[in-house]
Amino acid sequence: MSHAKQLSKKESLLSVVMPAYKEEKTIVVDLHNLEDVLRHIRLPYEIICVVDGSPDRTLERARSIKSSAIKVVSYPKNMGKGYAVRHGMAHARGDYIALIDAGLEVDPNGISMLLEHMEWYKADIIVCSKRHPASQVKYPYYRKIISRLYQTFVWVFSGLNISDTQVGLKLYRSKVIKTLLPRLLIKGYAFDLEMLAVAHHLGFTRIYEAPIKLKFSFGALNHSVSLNYILRAFQDTLAIIYRLRILHYYDDSNRKNWIKI
Repeated sequence: MSHAKQLSKKESLLSVVMPAYKEEKTIVVDLHNLEDVLRHIRLPYEIICVVDGSPDRTLERARSIKSSAIKVVSYPKNMGKGYAVRHGMAHARGDYIALIDAGLEVDPNGISMLLEHMEWYKADIIVCSKRHPASQVKYPYYRKIISRLYQTFVWVFSGLNISDTQVGLKLYRSKVIKTLLPRLLIKGYAFDLEMLAVAHHLGFTRIYEAPIKLKFSFGALNHSVSLNYILRAFQDTLAIIYRLRILHYYDDSNRKNWIKI
């Protein structure tokens, strides 16, 4: 029997969204590992795997998994991770909606901890952070410097006082997602920041950080790719701040100009 069918009227449902692009070698293992973890949490769950127009066999292999708890959605053209996340969240039915990256660099066992943090703090959003004192993370020193400078810039210009917006494991209440989705624009690198900054701007200020166990693999990318990532993220960040502070695009008064998903 599926977890959806087991759900009673009084139980909450957890939706976990996993965007995937060019993950044909690992997607089956990733989804099995994620479900193995979720079987031990206290809530019924669903997994929504969003294949972001991947040109390889990611979609075929994801759909080969026989599980009533796993839903695989896709579209023909690669649209970017931010678009994939929004697409998956639009399909989510849960009272809580988690985001986790394919590849599972982030330990999915952290999801249970995020749920406990959510209830303990009565939070709107729980964000995993590499800078939390209890986090287990090893990553290059130059990345630490870049990350610190970026988060300082974000705090000064957006007012979002979060030490790390980019880790690929977060948990939202469904009411936050429903409020955010029609307003969001970023398809690529800085979608995490857009979601958090807009949520904070709209009054969802109970945003707390949690520790993380992270297997960092960014070093596998060459420096040109790394530089391109940084430049694109900075460009997207400037666009978010401009819409937030100058255009007031995200405000209810601008509803008529929002893009429908």
